[in-house]
Amino acid sequence: MRNSLRSVICATAVVAATLSTAVAAHAAVWSSSDKFGSFSSGGYTINNDVWGSGAGPQTIWANSGNNFGVWSNQPNTGGVKSYPHSARDVGRQLSALHSVSSNFNVTRPGSGAYETAYDIWANNNAFEIMLWVDKQGAVGPLGSQQTTATVGGHTWNVFKGSNGSNAVFSFVRTSNTDSGSVDILAVLKWIESRGWFGDVTLGSVQFGFEITSSSGGLNFTANNYSVSSS
Repeated sequence: MRNSLRSVICATAVVAATLSTAVAAHAAVWSSSDKFGSFSSGGYTINNDVWGSGAGPQTIWANSGNNFGVWSNQPNTGGVKSYPHSARDVGRQLSALHSVSSNFNVTRPGSGAYETAYDIWANNNAFEIMLWVDKQGAVGPLGSQQTTATVGGHTWNVFKGSNGSNAVFSFVRTSNTDSGSVDILAVLKWIESRGWFGDVTLGSVQFGFEITSSSGGLNFTANNYSVSSS
């Protein structure tokens, strides 16, 4: 009798979790549990981007390229598991750009290990520029800290390193924030002024949640994200 009751309770919990996910997916314009499920809208492309070793289940949803969220259940085993994000391509050299700016507003969990971050690519992915606007848990950027700089509307600890295939510049905000605006072109021009790269071509500007662990399943929402360039 006791084992039967336990089975009923477990089955009920599984059904409830499944229904919860189904309701969230039904409420959105699009959703996917595929590792690299993608959705395009208004010049933005959203990707589930579950790429890390030993990754767990993850479901992404979107109402537009500017509004998306994800339920992610990643084990606490170290290493980045996923980067659900929205991306917009620019495809112009720095010298040809007058402005590149972005706004963001997120709702994120108070547990797990992750950062809310921009992932910006230049020169056919030869250079990766990450802007961490908040971080939770034991996560840290690649490379070594070079300096602290106030640029693009924020104050950052700046790191320089490599992942083996491209140079990585990480700007980690000195205090967490869940909303704001970033002058991306100013950040890129600052890197150029240091001689770390030249007049590169700006490719994709991505924004999302780089998740290392979210054991038990956590919800992340980008209430609004936008990029504009001229």
